[in-house]
Amino acid sequence: MTAYWLVKSEPDAFSWDQQVAHDIEPWTGVRNHTAKNNLAAMKTGDLAFFYHSNIGKEIVGVVRVVREAYPDPSADSGPWVCVDMKAVSPFPKPVTLAAMKTDPALEGLALLRLSRLSVAPISAEHWKHICKLGGWKG
Repeated sequence: MTAYWLVKSEPDAFSWDQQVAHDIEPWTGVRNHTAKNNLAAMKTGDLAFFYHSNIGKEIVGVVRVVREAYPDPSADSGPWVCVDMKAVSPFPKPVTLAAMKTDPALEGLALLRLSRLSVAPISAEHWKHICKLGGWKG
């Protein structure tokens, strides 16, 4: 069964366009234990929204997990992990943080409750609703 996630990246550090250009990219640099645990829980085939944080503050695309958790090569030490993500497709219409905050159907969304968490689970109901908002049929 596919699980759903949201992963955040600052577009000036790593953008959706870079993800697309690289096709498959390790999701490195996560240094929060809750986010690390979420990465470790990801399975091959899981889907994630690609969210531009800081600049844009919007969901701009979908990625798929193609390699499960392994030691993060960008970490000097510690228990940090990464997964490999493959670009699936852009969102036809980006879904902004402002739009999500005012949508009653998204009450309880981790992005809204835990705004600093860079890797978060998404319920199937929230996934379907956000896909509808963004015009993504995937």
